Amino acid sequence: MTVTTRSPCRSLLVGSVMALTMLICLPVAAVEVGQPAPDFTLPGVRASDSTVQLSELQGKVVYVDFWASWCLPCLRSLPQINGLYEQYRDQGFEVVAITIDDPVEDATEFLADLEIPLAYSVVLDATADVMDQYRVVGMPTSFLIDRDGVIRKVHKGFREGDTELLEQALVPLLAE
Repeated sequence: MTVTTRSPCRSLLVGSVMALTMLICLPVAAVEVGQPAPDFTLPGVRASDSTVQLSELQGKVVYVDFWASWCLPCLRSLPQINGLYEQYRDQGFEVVAITIDDPVEDATEFLADLEIPLAYSVVLDATADVMDQYRVVGMPTSFLIDRDGVIRKVHKGFREGDTELLEQALVPLLAE
């Protein structure tokens, strides 16, 4: 009878490969177009921001934007989205900017440094639970949600020209 002993290194390697395989198989894509937007209730960040519950915004077209103070593209995107908000809010457009900053003072300092104050709601996802619900893997990531609460567009990152692309998707939704 031959006894085979496994080296501890081989067992560790096999265990590591199995764990990595399981991680790779986990869903990492953001919530997809055509799915209902997960509901959330989050507290406001600034004194002017109240608590936002997404389901209470049903009937409006909502842009949910995940951002963080350390995100350089967010520095450009937030003010540009503000311009769209100002232009279309009377037609039923809402923007909810969700920060995951911890401590929240990082977010408030970031917002204070912007050239223009944001007119839309800024809320805090202190536990990142909502970010996880939406399966966000990078900042900024945004979701355009129709009047029925269905995700119609998912956008990752922010580059020049993205505001125009958002507007092209937004205008038909406002007309529905």
